[in-house]
Amino acid sequence: MALSRNTADRSSALKAPFLRSIRRRGEEPSAETYPFTLPIFRNPEFELIFTNAVTILVGENATGKSTLLEALAELAGFHAGGGSRDYAYRAPDAEPSGFARHLRASWLPKVSQGFFFRADNYINLASYVEELAAEWPAMRVLYGERHLHRQSHGESFLALFEHRLRGSRQALYLLDEPESALSPSRQINLMRLINEWAGSGRVQIILATHSPLLMALPGSTLLHLTASGIAEINYRATPHFRSLAEFFSDPDGFVADALTKQLDR
Repeated sequence: MALSRNTADRSSALKAPFLRSIRRRGEEPSAETYPFTLPIFRNPEFELIFTNAVTILVGENATGKSTLLEALAELAGFHAGGGSRDYAYRAPDAEPSGFARHLRASWLPKVSQGFFFRADNYINLASYVEELAAEWPAMRVLYGERHLHRQSHGESFLALFEHRLRGSRQALYLLDEPESALSPSRQINLMRLINEWAGSGRVQIILATHSPLLMALPGSTLLHLTASGIAEINYRATPHFRSLAEFFSDPDGFVADALTKQLDR
C-alpha cells in the first residue's frame, strides 16, 4: 500500500538510527553450524539495540564482527560481497554465512539506500565498478574522477568514502575494517567523514575496526565482542587502546617484552 504524503513526510523526517534492533528468531540451529560455533551467537536471547547514529564493533579476530556485519548487510538487501542493492557481481569467497535468516530486524523507517564495505573484497568491487564505468562513464562520477585501480589502495578507499558515500539521503553504511589500507592521517580523514555523516542525521553507520582512532569517535556506541558476549565499552578500556598506550609510554621496553612472549594462537 502506498504511503500517504503525511506518512511519507514523517518517515523522511526521522533521523538515524533507522535499524533499531536485531534479535534471534525462535528456531534453534545446530550448535555445530557456523556462526553458532561462536559463543556469542549461541544464546537464543541474542539481541542488539542500536541507539546512536554510529555503532562501532571491536574485538579480537574471529569473535564474529565481520559475520555480524555481513548478516546486517543481508537483512538490508545489500550484496554479500560488498556494495549496495544494485550490485550483481560475482565475489569469490563472499557467500553469505546464512546467519541473517536466524535474525529479525526492526526498522524505523526501513531504508533501502546504503552500502556494505568489505575491505577483504574491495578489489573485486572496484573491478566491477570499473567494468560498469567502461560502458556507462557516468558511473565513475559516483567514485571520483580517477579510476579506482589507478590509485593506491588507501586513496581508492578514500575515493569511495568521499564520493560514493555522501550521506545525501537516508542510508545505512556498514563498514568492515575500513582503516585497513589507511595511514593514521587518512584514518583521521575517515573519522571526520563518519562524524559528518552522523551529524547529518541521515546516515546510520555500523562499523567493525581495530583502530583506536576510529573507536574514539565522540557520540558513538562502542560494543566489545568477546567469547562471553557483547558489552558496551569505553575506547580507553579496549585491549587495542591499552596496548598502544603501553607502547607509547615505553616503546623499547614494550617491544623487548613482547618479543620474549610466545605468539598467541
